[in-house]
Amino acid sequence: MIIYFLCLVLFAIGLYCVLRKRNIIKIIVGIIISEYAANLFFILTAYRIGGRAPIFQEGVDITNMVDPLPHALVLTAIVIGLATTALLVAIAMRIYEKYGTFDITKIRELNG
Repeated sequence: MIIYFLCLVLFAIGLYCVLRKRNIIKIIVGIIISEYAANLFFILTAYRIGGRAPIFQEGVDITNMVDPLPHALVLTAIVIGLATTALLVAIAMRIYEKYGTFDITKIRELNG
């Protein structure tokens, strides 16, 4: 149970970075932390103590297998998260080229 709580704490740290920080790079890092916390939660839900790989064999009992669906979802989420991160970094670079700063409050004050 403590592992789920630590996963929630990790998600809260990422959410704090997204909501309270004013630097675009720190916001991107907060989004990445939140994504990894969600992925960790999905992997933890599929974990079983003493579980084995979901490979079916003749004559082997299938009672204590690990659920493979969350693992497949996490692999897909990692690829989507990588693409999202690359897009966010590209947008941050364009903002820095145009405004010369990563600070959101200064970007709001500028016109143009």
